[in-house]
Amino acid sequence: MQSLGGIRSWPATWRTTTASMTTTTESVRKVAQVLTVAGSDSGAGAGIQADIKVCAARGVYCASVITAVTAQNTRGVQSVHLLPPEFVSEQLKSVLSDFEIDVVKTGMLPSPEIVEILLQSLSDYPVRALVVDPVMVSTSGHVLAGSSILSIFRERLLPVADIITPNVKEASALLGGVSIQTVAEMRSAAKSLHQMGPRFVLVKGGDLPDSSDSVDVYFDGNEFHELHSPRIATRNTHGTGCTLASCIAAELAKGSNMLSAVKVAKRFVDTALNYSKDIVIGSGMQGPFDHFLSLKNDPQSYRQSTFNPDDLFLYAVTDSRMNKKWNRSIVDAVKGAIEGGATIIQIREKEAETREFLEEAKSCVDICRSNGVCLLINDRIDIALACNADGVHVGQSDMPVDQVRSLLGPDKIIGVSCKTQEQAHQAWKDGADYIGSGGVFPTNTKANNRTIGLDGLKEVCKASKLPVVAIGGIGISNAESVMRIDEPNLKGVAVVSALFDQECVMSQAKKLHKTLKESRRDH
Repeated sequence: MQSLGGIRSWPATWRTTTASMTTTTESVRKVAQVLTVAGSDSGAGAGIQADIKVCAARGVYCASVITAVTAQNTRGVQSVHLLPPEFVSEQLKSVLSDFEIDVVKTGMLPSPEIVEILLQSLSDYPVRALVVDPVMVSTSGHVLAGSSILSIFRERLLPVADIITPNVKEASALLGGVSIQTVAEMRSAAKSLHQMGPRFVLVKGGDLPDSSDSVDVYFDGNEFHELHSPRIATRNTHGTGCTLASCIAAELAKGSNMLSAVKVAKRFVDTALNYSKDIVIGSGMQGPFDHFLSLKNDPQSYRQSTFNPDDLFLYAVTDSRMNKKWNRSIVDAVKGAIEGGATIIQIREKEAETREFLEEAKSCVDICRSNGVCLLINDRIDIALACNADGVHVGQSDMPVDQVRSLLGPDKIIGVSCKTQEQAHQAWKDGADYIGSGGVFPTNTKANNRTIGLDGLKEVCKASKLPVVAIGGIGISNAESVMRIDEPNLKGVAVVSALFDQECVMSQAKKLHKTLKESRRDH
């Protein structure tokens, strides 16, 4: 089989294409599309039912090809009926010949014949990415795939997968029964599985014994990443594996890179489990959880597109004292910054009363949304939630990032200030999306703010697994020196005085944006 080509970059939002109709040619919108190839769960907690619900919750269209029909509920799997391979082939042809599928996600592939048919179909109709969840045993312990499937997985399916997502039991089976009892053994297993051919491996540690956290190990062929989250005490864990893999597929279809997709998927599962931990559906030991929690909390609270690190390019941080000095409202300040080219806005308000701050924030959210620019709130999680901002930025003395994440959910942007390599590592571990590092140069906007200089910024960038925005004393005169430190994860600069302690915010933003673009182009 030819290579699937891996993940290509394409816009994270709805894409516009030109389609030829029978009588006219018109511009149409195309939504990201996933195809799940898996078994049906009559209890609807796992299988294609879970896959479709996840994709719907993530704003992605999901088609399905059914490989088997199960009779199951919260007590377990009572019976499994495999569909004829020829009929699976017909389903694949029907979907792939008509739909513009971006990503295929596989679940239960119960026979070697069905695997071969899938591989041939993907050769005839290539897609952008293949996500393989090697389903072998249900959560309740029922065997869903026999030993004959292992060899064809190893020899034929894994080599063309973009990512595989086995739990520790499935990873052990794929590796011939090797013991996986610790995180170190999970890392070793991920490396061994990677040698079988997939571009990325995620070994899920939800079933790891004697672990207080839920730890998943991600391996990209060069680096390991341990993804930690609190273990949630609940019976409602049926379908977690299907949900995670389908969420990864959905995020890839929307344009995320692999690591971002995995992080969002893990957050989504954690948030859904926590939301659903006390619901009661069925009388068995393993109930399903609610994939549509966002609709029940606030349909406006979940972002429609993935965080783009390039948005950090010109990061404008408002200052109420400067706005008063120049007799401008915060709304006018934000408008000017956006019109001048600011790519993301942070509202920092230390003086206004909460009610006044909230009304200002709501107005600024409206302006940013109408211009396609993300808006973050400095420190105040309550204000961010109340005004439906895109996220927050917190400091080292503020609420811990993992607790912020539990309050905001999986989709909001969280940035954290970091001066050291250790802080940068902790930010990654706790689930931040980016870090702000500085002060790079001396500044008057923050009292007693220790500077780290360009060398300190470079050290933090080298240690960070997250995108970095530099902050502190940066303006037109020195922005170029910051961008030239030659660190690929330095995505931009955050500025306060350079924009807002000026007579015309828009003109200063334009000048700074031009300087940044020229420094990037010349480098």
